[in-house]
Amino acid sequence: MKLIEIRTYKLKPGCAERFVAAVRTALPLVRASGMDVVAFGRSDHEHESFYLIRAYDSREQLIAQQEAFYGSATWKQGPRAELVDCLDDYLNTLLWLPPDAVEALRAHNGLA
Repeated sequence: MKLIEIRTYKLKPGCAERFVAAVRTALPLVRASGMDVVAFGRSDHEHESFYLIRAYDSREQLIAQQEAFYGSATWKQGPRAELVDCLDDYLNTLLWLPPDAVEALRAHNGLA
């Protein structure tokens, strides 16, 4: 089983292009930190909403990887300010899925 984090972002009006550019800069850094980015894209039902889906082996791995990444100078001095400036709100949801379901998410959603 894999722990899946679905992070949904609600953007400030008119920020979609800037947000996507900031995420495209951030994703290689996120991956380089060891996090498994499964999918990223725009929500099908709300124009100003996006999602990021990541997979982890455990809650402990999620916490360790995110604390290391979000506490790093690479993030803080990199795309953080531009990305955060676009956000109105965000929400994280965690759930467990079998590996084949994770691969289906990877194959059938926005590629990061």
